Amino acid sequence: MRDFSPPSPRAARMSRRAVLGLTAAAPLALAAPASALTTVGGERLGRSGVQVRQPAGLPKKLTARSWLVADHGTGEVLAAFNAHRRLAPASTLKMLFADTVLTKFEPTQRYKVTDADIADVPAGSSLVGVKPGITYTVEQLWLGVFLRSGNDAVHVLSHMNGGIARTVAEMQARTEDLQALDTHVVSPDGFDHKGQLSSAYDLTLFAHHGLQNAAFRGYCATRTADFPAGGRKTFQIQNTDRLLTGAWGLGTYKGIIGVKNGYTSNAGNTFTGAATRGGRTLLATVMHPEPGGNGVYEETAALLDWGFAHAGAAGSVGTLVPPLSAGGSKASPSPAATEAVSAARAAGAASGSSWGLAGGAGGVMALLAGGAYALRRRRATIDEGRHRG
Repeated sequence: MRDFSPPSPRAARMSRRAVLGLTAAAPLALAAPASALTTVGGERLGRSGVQVRQPAGLPKKLTARSWLVADHGTGEVLAAFNAHRRLAPASTLKMLFADTVLTKFEPTQRYKVTDADIADVPAGSSLVGVKPGITYTVEQLWLGVFLRSGNDAVHVLSHMNGGIARTVAEMQARTEDLQALDTHVVSPDGFDHKGQLSSAYDLTLFAHHGLQNAAFRGYCATRTADFPAGGRKTFQIQNTDRLLTGAWGLGTYKGIIGVKNGYTSNAGNTFTGAATRGGRTLLATVMHPEPGGNGVYEETAALLDWGFAHAGAAGSVGTLVPPLSAGGSKASPSPAATEAVSAARAAGAASGSSWGLAGGAGGVMALLAGGAYALRRRRATIDEGRHRG
């Protein structure tokens, strides 16, 4: 990725006009998220800004563009900020990958990696060090996914699963069952791709469901492991979750059990963490805090601290919905939202606009928001390099 200098005022004006002029050709990935029509988890989670019933003690210096803290046991959302805002997820999307593929192969199954298995790993990816010609167990590949966020291990498992396209389709189908309606999957590894989006609510759903699987929970809690290097040689890999390992000047968070961190130059840092204290397990997701340092971990820890201190009296502003396959009720659009979209589609049909039929008013608003966001990013962001896990 290249660095961007701030655009001139003239260029900014032209960019805004271009946004308006290109709506008819905008991709469906930029259409309004389903959560804009169906506030999954409760009406308050669809609101912007901080949602909390008992704000006492809530951390004041949170810079994340979106965050959420929830009780894993009850599914109650204790507090949230822009819970359904769609943002680039980075490697936290690997939680969905694991939740989709993990049970398909026995941990002891062995697989000899070919050149084709890792030929489509994006340049600049985080890697665990998978090599063609070496035979790995499925367990070793999953350790590479969870500990080192290895896109090479993700791609090998995806090819074992029938290929990248099939795995992406299965992950997208999984989002529908989980009602993670903010998420659009483009690749199984979470790497930067246009249109690959999720939300703090959805990432928390992935962790909430994934942790109910003993293997998922075991992998994300593993701090170090030995990884094959060929022959009888191995090398040690360490989990990149700094709250789990206490690396980079952070102490190990008391009661931490995972779950997954991520970083790309587009997403910045993202993290979903889980910890257990006094018989209560809490989940916290933080997306896109101010760049640099340990901010994503420090803000997650602060939210978890608040949750443990106030969970008994915090009340609920929403809930983590159960999967449809487990008896969950399917979210339905509100009557007002349905009428608005119908009107927009009718207007689009009358004007001959294919965009009106495809995305409606919500798609236009999403595109405008995306254009404004791109301008802000160009003014404020200096890319820090490719994906690091």
